[in-house]
Amino acid sequence: MSGQSQRLNVVPTVTTLGVVKARLVGATRGHALLKKKSDALTVQFRQILKKIVSTKESMGEIMKESSFSLTQAKYVAGDNIKHVVLENVRNASVKVRSKQDNVAGVKLPRFEHFTDGEPKADLTGLARGGQQVQACRAAHIKAIEVLVELASLQTSFLTLDEAIKTTNRRVNALENVVKPRLENTISYIKGELDELEREDFFRLKKIQGYKKREIERQMVAGKAFAEEQAVEKVALMKGISFNSAHNILAVGAEKDEDIIF
Repeated sequence: MSGQSQRLNVVPTVTTLGVVKARLVGATRGHALLKKKSDALTVQFRQILKKIVSTKESMGEIMKESSFSLTQAKYVAGDNIKHVVLENVRNASVKVRSKQDNVAGVKLPRFEHFTDGEPKADLTGLARGGQQVQACRAAHIKAIEVLVELASLQTSFLTLDEAIKTTNRRVNALENVVKPRLENTISYIKGELDELEREDFFRLKKIQGYKKREIERQMVAGKAFAEEQAVEKVALMKGISFNSAHNILAVGAEKDEDIIF
């Protein structure tokens, strides 16, 4: 894209130059701020990515332990443990709530688990395999905690990814489109103002030359008029013709010049 197509279509005046310079300063500051925001989001994005990788690695082991504990509980307490557990459950003891974290102006959703109310005494499996049932419950609660944490990280990861893409698009637009266009506009206005200044200077020189020639013409005309008045005066005083009076004045002028020299 040529420089002509990258500049704004403006009238080259001093006022416009000041406005475009102010816009360039604002664009430069905005570019710097957006660049810092992009860097901060990228750092947070990498941290979340590391946490996601470590959480997924630990999740496999935790899910394996919870499944194995469920198998142990079924083996000890029998297959009817599912109905006993469902009969004893009234409300969920582990719940999830959402919050928001602010990272460089981007709101990231964050999920956290909590226990609703006091944990009640659970007598499920007290007759057969109570210890295995409690171990199975603890293993699944730990699995739920990991799943909630992973969901929070995944949601923040996607939100940050979209925010980074949007911020980088704005940074690239300011760096490659807006700032070069404003800089080219400033160069164009300065060039036009310099050209106008040169034209004004040339115009002033022409006017001064015209005035000088007009003054010289007026001086010559005044001198000629004075000579005519002197010739007429001499002709009237001596009663001779204008040519004779003119010759007399010319001879007198030559003698004056000889005396001077």
